[in-house]
Amino acid sequence: MKSPGGSIFPYYYKGGEIHCLKYGSKYRDEGTLFELMRQEEEFIFKTNKKLKIWIDMYKTSVTSAVLNELINNLTNLDPYNEKLAFVGFSRINQWRFKRYVNKAGIKKPVSYFSDPEDAKTWLVYER
Repeated sequence: MKSPGGSIFPYYYKGGEIHCLKYGSKYRDEGTLFELMRQEEEFIFKTNKKLKIWIDMYKTSVTSAVLNELINNLTNLDPYNEKLAFVGFSRINQWRFKRYVNKAGIKKPVSYFSDPEDAKTWLVYER
């Protein structure tokens, strides 16, 4: 089965199970990105299980509106999220997003990577 973003679900990696939210390559098309976020929420609600999630943000413009919508998305998914790995945020966007995460009170483990393989490995091996 595939998620709305095109990810294989469930995705098995090194003995673990993860889910990818492909929010990358949306460039400045916030409308398409926000609609995909809503579709992924509905998809994850239907799975009704805790997920280790990596979020692809490569080639997506990270505006304040995108950060706000991403926080709303993660807040909605909180009951279904075990831990998060972001891939593709620049250093400045990591710093900006960490401020949003702290302000929103998100307490799940969150890490940032430049390489998807490192992110997936962290999700399945680290606690």
